[in-house]
Amino acid sequence: MKTLHHVLAPAKLNLFLHITGRRPDGYHLLQSVFMLIDWYDTLHFEVRPNGQISREDLSTPLPADDLITRAARLLQQITGTSQGAHIAIDKSIPAQAGMGGGSSDAATCLLALNKLWNLKMSVKQLAHLGLQLGADVPFFLGGHNAWVEGIGERITPVQLPPAQFVVVKPPEGLETSKIFGSEALKRDTKPATISVFAADPYGFGHNELQPVAQRLCPQISEAIGWLEKARLKTATLAPAVVKGRMTGSGSAVFAQVPRGTDLSQMPQVPATWQNWKIRMCGNLEVHPQKGWASSDD
Repeated sequence: MKTLHHVLAPAKLNLFLHITGRRPDGYHLLQSVFMLIDWYDTLHFEVRPNGQISREDLSTPLPADDLITRAARLLQQITGTSQGAHIAIDKSIPAQAGMGGGSSDAATCLLALNKLWNLKMSVKQLAHLGLQLGADVPFFLGGHNAWVEGIGERITPVQLPPAQFVVVKPPEGLETSKIFGSEALKRDTKPATISVFAADPYGFGHNELQPVAQRLCPQISEAIGWLEKARLKTATLAPAVVKGRMTGSGSAVFAQVPRGTDLSQMPQVPATWQNWKIRMCGNLEVHPQKGWASSDD
């Protein structure tokens, strides 16, 4: 029986997120940089010869029809393979965080089953399928940190210097539709260029969604306040560049800290922060499964 165990699906952070306009169909035009980090979900795959797709939750329970099972079924239907799979997942990336956990799981599923089922599909072919599952899935399939434009379909790989971040996820989550539907959302930021971003990658820009999200979820403001204390405290070790900001549509927030910093050097966590998640993360140069699909059409 063919298997793949301990397959990692990394989270992402949006270093910035600007809205440059809105299409007639209502979709927002964005600019952002997506950065892979070493906060992972872990998936295990076992080929089933009878065509059945099944999923086992090893930690956090997921909805019955989540992106993992949808990705597997879509790949099965498009290719016409008679093979199936049992997929077990140890979920660590928090949901409704703006960290792309579900999209990353779907991308990892497509890459792993492409390999196990010997389908020989290219990254471009898988990305076309991935876009049917979610706007962020093609990014994770691409394998690189990336400058992202349009509605998320225009992806340009970028190089980022090694860095460390503290990431805070409050218990409350946010529904993306509520933020994008807000009349208070700024939608006319002047487009930027990669060269301007590259001059200050961890200090450039802002997250356009953050002010609306903070009104909807006060815990985001709490987290950013704590990160500001962390930024000032760790600045005695070495200059910290980025102030606390939200990733994606939240509710997770992050700040850059000097490399080598650990959580014991952070400010004391408030006693009221029950079920909050706080983690030190480094960025990744490439996706763990880069090369599992060909780059040719």
